[in-house]
Amino acid sequence: MKILHVIPSVATVRGGPSKAILEMVRALIEQNIDVKIVTTNDNGANLLDVPLNQKINYQGIPIIFFSRFSPPINSIREFAFSRDLTTWLIKHIKDYDLIHVHAIFSYASTIAMSIARQQKIPYIVRPLGQLCTWSLTQKAQKKQVYFQLIEKANLEGSKLVHFTAKQEEKEAEKLNLKYQSFVLPLGLNLPQIINNPREKLHNYYQIPNEIPIILFLSRIHEKKGLDLLVTALSQVNQNFCFVIAGSGNEYYEQKIKELIQQNKMLEKVIWTGFVEGELKDILLQGSDLFALTSYSENFGIAVLEALAVGLPVIVTEGVALSSIVAENDLGFVTNLDINSIASTIENILKNPQELKEKSDRSKEFIFNNYTWDKIACNLISIYQQIINKN
Repeated sequence: MKILHVIPSVATVRGGPSKAILEMVRALIEQNIDVKIVTTNDNGANLLDVPLNQKINYQGIPIIFFSRFSPPINSIREFAFSRDLTTWLIKHIKDYDLIHVHAIFSYASTIAMSIARQQKIPYIVRPLGQLCTWSLTQKAQKKQVYFQLIEKANLEGSKLVHFTAKQEEKEAEKLNLKYQSFVLPLGLNLPQIINNPREKLHNYYQIPNEIPIILFLSRIHEKKGLDLLVTALSQVNQNFCFVIAGSGNEYYEQKIKELIQQNKMLEKVIWTGFVEGELKDILLQGSDLFALTSYSENFGIAVLEALAVGLPVIVTEGVALSSIVAENDLGFVTNLDINSIASTIENILKNPQELKEKSDRSKEFIFNNYTWDKIACNLISIYQQIINKN
């Protein structure tokens, strides 16, 4: 079984999808699957410093990087056009039994599906939430044209569409497309356990021990609803420290910083920027509550990471994992409005014992359902069924 994964970018700046594909492929390799990734050297406004047009070992994963067209116009640059990637796919796509495409509305994924259709190579596509209602309303006119001319045929030409949550699959059904789909969540590798994480976190940022810490750890982007969360927290009549860990859209970051100042929250907020490694583990394991109030989240890998270490979460209904959180009593689900978020957080901070009970449940639930070895075995079974039918 030879599998090729295609994604526009694996750069950290692109958030969860980049991390997920690396972990997914690593898990498949550990199950002895012959698999590699092809992508561009996209790194947001910059380019990754990697060898091009040859297979390299990137973070333990076999990847071939191709040059991304990088004009000064941001919208064109973001499309991640790559002539060399196109040439390589035309020549080599027949070497693979199945193509697993990640993303839509981006050149690398679009061209991979188009070439696979032309050469009759089976493929599946993971749309990364781009078929959800909120996403389709962003740059709606351009997406509508692109969708009707190109992406509709690509989606309907796939063997299966890969959704990571039932909620994502259900939203996509509104488009009335003719395809078959399956739901398989993303996984995670269980983190290294930190000794005395709460004490270490409070000491690191010099936060008094009795003050609870609310953590936002995600890409800084409009869809994350961080502006709503900041405003809601300004209405909470409890003592707390709010840690914002992440980086992203510079314009939106500045908007959030201005909002913090306007709401007189400067003394309650710590802005760490992008975090990884031990500091990320300490933040997740040492905080008291994880908050993600997104407008739309096709999965929410950061939510999974929080639950895995027993950090209770508060999420909005736009986060696809919210139904899992609610059904298994792993955290709190609130409406996407400032008053609901504020009142929910205030009630949470008044009931620390409830947080402890949810913490114990969440660790066991993630271990039993969301580790990458289990996800990889399920994915291999799906690959095999498609290959056998083909």
